[in-house]
Amino acid sequence: MADSFIHLHLHTEYSLLDGAVRISDLVKKCERHKMPAVAMTDHGNIYGAIEFYKKAKKGGIKPIIGCEAYLTPPGVKMTEKGDPVAVSMGGGKVKKKRNSHITLLCENEKGYKNLMKLVSKAQLEGFYYKPRIDKETLAAHSEGLICLSGCITGEINQFIQNEDLAGAKKSLCEFRDIFGKENFFLEMHDHGLESQALCNKHLLQFGKEFDLDMVAANDVHFLNKSDHEAHDIMI
Repeated sequence: MADSFIHLHLHTEYSLLDGAVRISDLVKKCERHKMPAVAMTDHGNIYGAIEFYKKAKKGGIKPIIGCEAYLTPPGVKMTEKGDPVAVSMGGGKVKKKRNSHITLLCENEKGYKNLMKLVSKAQLEGFYYKPRIDKETLAAHSEGLICLSGCITGEINQFIQNEDLAGAKKSLCEFRDIFGKENFFLEMHDHGLESQALCNKHLLQFGKEFDLDMVAANDVHFLNKSDHEAHDIMI
């Protein structure tokens, strides 16, 4: 975590068996680094929202409540159950349709209420191995939410890795239309992975082509470099 940087993609201990960030420790580290704000974006839930909000406010840090949601594959309704189907990606390549990730952040109270609705629907109506939503449901509850395009498993990035740039652009336009140009950002990560470098290259081009702003994120799962081994054991 670096000075003057606001993390907008971060997993706390409420991302079960995945995140290893204790909220109390997070707030203390933000205070030490004089970070004015920090986001909480746990996988498919906002269980930690109240604890996060109260402790961040007490520490003088602006809490940004969010969620890294699971999105069904293109064309798959959240109520559909069953294993992913194999699809041709062109050039003799065959891939299985898979869920993608999308980063959602609350802009205001309306956004918080909509995020609660999305998370609840994902758990009660869309759960199949993971709590999922589809784009139709996302569009119905998008007001007050800011959307980042997601990590390496985001839908746009999946299309890029499958060498389907037309599909990536179509996906981008769908998210832009759902949230509006001002509330949709292309999310870039750099953890030294070739796949991320490939995606970042195209995301930069897309940003210029579609006049969209970029966000740098770090997909935080633990606080300190020394925590890596313990986190690796946990997962």
